[in-house]
Amino acid sequence: MALNARLDHRNPLVFDTHELGRRPGALQRLTRTVDAPKDLGIKDVIGVPEGAPVELELRLESVMEGVLVTGTARAGAEGECVRCLEPLKQEITADFQEMFSYPDADDRGRVTAEPGDDAEDDEDRLFLEDGLFDLEPVLRDAVVLALPMQPVCREDCPGLCSECGARLADDPDHHHDAVDIRWAALQGLAGTMKDGEKDEMSGAEPGVDEKQEK
Repeated sequence: MALNARLDHRNPLVFDTHELGRRPGALQRLTRTVDAPKDLGIKDVIGVPEGAPVELELRLESVMEGVLVTGTARAGAEGECVRCLEPLKQEITADFQEMFSYPDADDRGRVTAEPGDDAEDDEDRLFLEDGLFDLEPVLRDAVVLALPMQPVCREDCPGLCSECGARLADDPDHHHDAVDIRWAALQGLAGTMKDGEKDEMSGAEPGVDEKQEK
């Protein structure tokens, strides 16, 4: 990724690394609670509601190439059970680690090349901008990986009845009597036939049974 657009230090997901300096081995630990950005999760499946609190614990370490950020995010996600379609809530913990690189510099710290000169090298890299970095893209990736692709309200959720859509968890004994549609059609036909028609279908003449009795 090329150098970030101008970052706003007032954004709660933008962090300042100036206190670290550029001495390899320097450490800084941070905790921060931020409002979840929009569309944080898997669209139309499950995600952290916009504005919901996200607790961040970060470890910033200065290395030769830049600042290594290791952290954990905790938040409450909301979605819909894929089996019974009932709303669900789930607490998630997302771990992440990302390197934010310094702009290329010589041993005196002078910038010698702008990030982006080598598109192939910069494609997957994140860069510091004036000592700032934006955690949002890293947070998004981590949360998506931590969320279930097919969330369920409980592991043994029986889902919905395939015939009528009833929620099976509410009625464990719910069932439908199985009827062979071929026999059902014949039964319906028999119910609409008169006695004479039934005799004709069976090949017997009307009144035969009465003559035999006599």
